[in-house]
Amino acid sequence: MTTSVDSTAAFIEKVYKRTRAQVEIVKERLGRPLTYTEKIMYGHLDDAATSELVAGTSYIKTRPDRVALQDATAQMAVLQFMLAEKNEAAVPVTVHCDHLIKAKKGAEFDLPVAQTENKEVYDFLSSASKRYGFGCWLPGAGIIHQVVLEQYAFPGLMMLGTDSHTPNAGGLGAFASGVGGADAVDVMVGMPWEVLHPNVVGIKLTGTLKEWAAPKDIILKILERLTCAGGTNRVLEYFGDGAKSISATGKSTICNMGAELGATTSLFPYDQSMATYLKVCGRGDAAEIADRYVDILEADHEVLNNPEAYYQEVITIDLDNLDPHVVGPHSPDRATTVENMAKHVTDGGYPEDISVTLIGSCTNSSYEDMGRIAEIADQIVANGGKLKTPLLISPGSEQVKATIERDGILQRLAAVGATFLTNACGPCIGQWEREDLDGQAPNSIITSYNRNFPKRNDGNPETCCFIASPETCMAYALHGDFTVNPFTTPAEGKNGPFTLKAPGKVAEVPESFIEDVEGFQAPIDNRDNVAVQIAPQSERLSLLTPFKAWDGKNFSGLRLLLKAKGKCTTDHISPAGPWLRFRGHLDNISNNMFSGAINAFSGDAGSGINHLNGETAKFNDISRAYSAEGIGWVAVGDANYGEGSSREHAAMSPRHMGAKAVICRSFARIHETNLKKQGVLPLTFVDPNDYDLVQDGDIIDINGLTELAPASKAIAIFTHTDGSKDSVELKHSLNAEQIAWFKAGSALNYLRN
Repeated sequence: MTTSVDSTAAFIEKVYKRTRAQVEIVKERLGRPLTYTEKIMYGHLDDAATSELVAGTSYIKTRPDRVALQDATAQMAVLQFMLAEKNEAAVPVTVHCDHLIKAKKGAEFDLPVAQTENKEVYDFLSSASKRYGFGCWLPGAGIIHQVVLEQYAFPGLMMLGTDSHTPNAGGLGAFASGVGGADAVDVMVGMPWEVLHPNVVGIKLTGTLKEWAAPKDIILKILERLTCAGGTNRVLEYFGDGAKSISATGKSTICNMGAELGATTSLFPYDQSMATYLKVCGRGDAAEIADRYVDILEADHEVLNNPEAYYQEVITIDLDNLDPHVVGPHSPDRATTVENMAKHVTDGGYPEDISVTLIGSCTNSSYEDMGRIAEIADQIVANGGKLKTPLLISPGSEQVKATIERDGILQRLAAVGATFLTNACGPCIGQWEREDLDGQAPNSIITSYNRNFPKRNDGNPETCCFIASPETCMAYALHGDFTVNPFTTPAEGKNGPFTLKAPGKVAEVPESFIEDVEGFQAPIDNRDNVAVQIAPQSERLSLLTPFKAWDGKNFSGLRLLLKAKGKCTTDHISPAGPWLRFRGHLDNISNNMFSGAINAFSGDAGSGINHLNGETAKFNDISRAYSAEGIGWVAVGDANYGEGSSREHAAMSPRHMGAKAVICRSFARIHETNLKKQGVLPLTFVDPNDYDLVQDGDIIDINGLTELAPASKAIAIFTHTDGSKDSVELKHSLNAEQIAWFKAGSALNYLRN
């Protein structure tokens, strides 16, 4: 059954016709060939004839084709959409219930528990979807990015998702960007999406992957080279013969983890692996249309023949010589090879024994991934071997799970003792109730996930999470020890030692997928009388109240709430795990604010000194005390502040709790935008060394706000406890419209007014 949120043939062709027409306009203006990224961006411009198009400088307004919301961020996005008082969304919108399901014993136990525990949230999202015409994928249907890939993504699409790993759809040639809820709401109410024009980095892939090397190793290698900040305000565009050798879902794995670089998005040009995937998903019409519009679904030939002239940077990776990689712990750019892993672990003093192996999540849960690890499982069973660690597998969707069960792949994995979790995020985002550890014991795990910040998976700061391909994870599960090379070290078997062989070529896709017909709630026609369900006394959901507008004065007498040292990701600012239950209640979720942030003065996490009484307290309690006295406050951060998840709670909670500004050495893209959207002033030190001047107990004045303008400077005066002062120059990246958001109190206030 076709619904209003589907990527129908007519919908896709309309996108392509508009893109082609706008690309012609821009080509005539610029007088040069275009990269594939530029074709999608410029094809979706709000005004192709007059938009300023300077990469790294211009803010461009675009018209994305659709929006996807995952349940943890959907709550706040939908609450903001309700404030806009619209009857329906301007573009197709889908909600995906995937983040709130805890992993504990396996899908059969965990899913019913989640449906009971989260009933009021699911009822809210279901009723809101019915009221406003959204599609809603129910608990157990699958992870947002896998479902989007199967059901909605297509080459040339521009979409937004309220999850940082939305670029997963780049594996099907989409320009898919992770954003905060306020950005998504702009598009949902019919406004353009405004974004800093990214630079485009060309990633040229040559050769083909050999032996144990997998698509995951490509992005791990790029993370090693560029680091977690290396993709900020950049798009990674892959090309070359090596790109064509990778399956569509392999491409998605690579694009998914572009989020760990901080990239605006990552994408591959259209090729036949994408056509193959679309056809097996029952969307052959999308492939047929794409075949007729190939000219707009790849970079121009002049670009491919001379890439250095058109990309900001070109990075070449020879797949023939790419080694399997492992990254971690605590940062996805801390990379080594499997060959050097023993030294990496020993030198770092990390636990050598592997406590648990986890495979799946949105990054690596495709039919091909499951087939590859099943080949390894077959070897283990045939040789009478046994895994040395528990093996937890998260299929990406019910469509994948049902199909691998039909085709016998699930049973082959079960034969080595795998436990299958719900088709949901689970341990990847901290929804994991471990029963194998006593307290916060030091331990190591290996996963095929995408993120490994401290406490990310299980809430334990002593867990060292290492990330690798599913194949590498499976090999390590057999040995349970990071000090051995799992590819070359013999394992004990029933008939004597045996050494694993690299899995050979397996099917990229099945002959057909088993369609999930029960997991989707389609939009309904008669919506006017549908009530959105929110219990008045709910601890998990609460209607929003607009933030107050700026009073038109410079900031004075602000307190320094914290000075964060080192990484301060959105996981540090607003942790997930048990706090996910409060994602729809701004005041309650704010009780976790900065609970993971490292205090630069004490080295402690989550606490500092309340300078009204001199007592040590949690940052959220201190902020409430300052707010109760009518005192605003400032947070100071280090480099790449706010990297990681797209969660806007990391901006909304500080705003709700009295933050006036965040000052740091540099920002991650999504978080800086989220602060702007919520009316918190994001400022950076002109001289990064001025970070060192900030002292505990500082009182801060920020001048120059009454003259705030694009490219203007502000002056912060830090008055120290001994009466001395330091004056530092600050800069910002706000454009004229974003300054209007700040003055109105938030972007949503500006829209409402």
